[in-house]
Amino acid sequence: IVGALLAAFCGAPLVGRADDAKPKLKPYTLKTCVVSGDKLGEMGDPYVFEYEGREIKFCCKGCVKDFKKDPAKYIKKIEEEEAKAKKANP
Repeated sequence: IVGALLAAFCGAPLVGRADDAKPKLKPYTLKTCVVSGDKLGEMGDPYVFEYEGREIKFCCKGCVKDFKKDPAKYIKKIEEEEAKAKKANP
């Protein structure tokens, strides 16, 4: 019995493996921090944050606090900037 259980366990697929595909986030395409307006990379590597299936990049971790106060405001701002860029580069 133990041998059969061991064989079944070893043959079963592993749950939560590291190489499992994670849902792809919508990329952040702006070159500036949506909160401060500062160019990304001027203060070191941008701080990357995940919000509702989106990747959001900030100039620093401190901007996340402001983003969390009114995320809808900043998401709208991101979408407006993305739409402008798309019109400029169709």
